[in-house]
Amino acid sequence: MRTGGSRRPVAAVIAGVLALGLVACGGKSPGGTGGSTSPGSVDGLPVTHFSSGLKADAPKPQLQVRNVADDESDRVATATIADVEAYWSQQLPADFGMQFQPVKTLLSYDSNGPNQQSGCGDTKKLINAFYCGKDDSVSWDRGVLLPAMIDQFGQLSVVTVLAHEFGHAVQFRLMDKAGITRNTPTIVTEQQADCFAGGYFRWVAEGKSKYFNVSTSEGLNAALSSLFLVRDTAGESALGKDSHGTAFDRLFAFQAGFEKGPKECAGFRLENIKPRLTERAFDKDDKKENANAGDMAIDNKAIGYLQKSLDSAFQPAGVAGPKIVAQGGSCQGGPATPPASYCPSSNTVTVDLQALAALGRPVDQQGEFSGQSKGGHGDFAAFAEIASRYALGIQKAKGASIDNTNAGLRTACLVGAWAAVTATTTEQGAMRLSAGDLDEAISDLLRPDSLVASDVNGKRVDAGFSRVEAMRVGYL
Repeated sequence: MRTGGSRRPVAAVIAGVLALGLVACGGKSPGGTGGSTSPGSVDGLPVTHFSSGLKADAPKPQLQVRNVADDESDRVATATIADVEAYWSQQLPADFGMQFQPVKTLLSYDSNGPNQQSGCGDTKKLINAFYCGKDDSVSWDRGVLLPAMIDQFGQLSVVTVLAHEFGHAVQFRLMDKAGITRNTPTIVTEQQADCFAGGYFRWVAEGKSKYFNVSTSEGLNAALSSLFLVRDTAGESALGKDSHGTAFDRLFAFQAGFEKGPKECAGFRLENIKPRLTERAFDKDDKKENANAGDMAIDNKAIGYLQKSLDSAFQPAGVAGPKIVAQGGSCQGGPATPPASYCPSSNTVTVDLQALAALGRPVDQQGEFSGQSKGGHGDFAAFAEIASRYALGIQKAKGASIDNTNAGLRTACLVGAWAAVTATTTEQGAMRLSAGDLDEAISDLLRPDSLVASDVNGKRVDAGFSRVEAMRVGYL
């Protein structure tokens, strides 16, 4: 996606992933988080399925919160602050040799209600959650922001947001131990905060929290989806003063913290994160002012471009790739995983163009935030679905199994490898990655019916954490 970024040659990715006996995308990539990818675990923790959120027997937090209300948003928010304080009271001495000091002020407010003030100003109409270094406070909007997030992703969305904001309070305490100065770029402080939140979530997932349960499947999916929601708009610069990062970059940081802990997070500097950041401007032919910027119509012409792109990317495999045909999305007498299916008997990928066109409609990011999106997941989400079925054909031709969850992770990894090729291609007329495309793939991976990390029968890897990581390993 940019000159000088570290990318393994796609031939090496394909050869490694397709080596028989390799457990899916278990390898590590340059700049990777260091975790292992397995369909049966999330970085060594078992894949679990249970209701995630505030425990029924959670104690009442002994905290002073200004303007607090007795509603779900404030109960979850207050419990989160108590919990992250318990976490950091352990981690700061253990990892950094310093005692934890609680923040001085906690403020709950309703952005549509009476104005409140923090050291950073008024709260009227401020739909936000934030740490303010001027008075060492954490504040949150219980009126609009937190209820909207709970409605979309459940209670853990509030936990994710406030664990991130509390990460900024931790930076304020660590300062030089985390390389923090007045001149530290925003993207570095945001990446560190996402990473710190990931470390806290690992602690909760290990059963150490008095307040919350989080499963490693649906529970972590909710956390990842919350980070995805609050991402930079496609085409923005990673070095902007308000940059939080793409969803791809935010999830990388969260997963790094989950897998390696706070010391890893505190080591983030611009020079070591910049090579992996995926935020980029639109190319000259993609006008940001255009609602369809960077998006192609999902039609027969686009399928022709996609066929050429996939054939070229997977040519190093030395096998014949499947032919993509618009024949309804299900194989006659074979696998049926519409809107795209790999048909082993004919070595074809059959697609339902109408359904894929609906999936690939331009993203409505503002509508996503309100929970009333009128858009789709973007063109790259649709192309990734097709590419995943194509990757199954490559695996089959190389003698790999295609009907188990290992195949699902290999598939996501190979889709990532193909995306890396499209990011760097200089071939005239070739399909290329555009600003926002990787986030569209993340959006698809987090869907409950995504094909990108599934086997030939549509059986997908349970944990969204592992699905996202597998694609990232292939890309980076």
